[in-house]
Amino acid sequence: MSPLTNPLPDAEAQCRQLADLIRPQLHRKPALVGIYSGGAWIAERLQELLGLSEEIGLIDVSFYRDDFAEKGLHPQVKPTVIPFDVEGRHIILVDDVLYTGRTTRAAINELFDYGRPAAVDLAVLADRGGRELPIGATYGVWDVDLGAGQSLVLGKQDDGQLAWRLENA
Repeated sequence: MSPLTNPLPDAEAQCRQLADLIRPQLHRKPALVGIYSGGAWIAERLQELLGLSEEIGLIDVSFYRDDFAEKGLHPQVKPTVIPFDVEGRHIILVDDVLYTGRTTRAAINELFDYGRPAAVDLAVLADRGGRELPIGATYGVWDVDLGAGQSLVLGKQDDGQLAWRLENA
């Protein structure tokens, strides 16, 4: 992993890199499912960059987290929407940051409530290590090493562009 540098990378450029990694797999006719909120924004970008006409899925994993009661997570305002048949599909699950793997596990659990996909790949902009579960990204563009108490947050600016910010606890 490379140490965190200032300035933070251009999230829009990272989306283009991620699209370039996924493009060779378009023959599999993948369906994109973004995890609210950062992953949903990235999935929207990927849909545009890859020229996919099919609607993307959007998933809120709050109630599927194994630490829901402990963290007091609040579900997103938007509900999960999967506008296609999951059964037998190649799914690319999209998130902004991969850390412990718990969000990914929760998303996979919820996804299986909609059917049994042929395959599920994970696409992320940032992988910060620190895994608690054996989960890894199929497509990723940035391995980052953060200090204790630091977290990466992907935001959408007023102009609609995606940008990273670093938060300290």
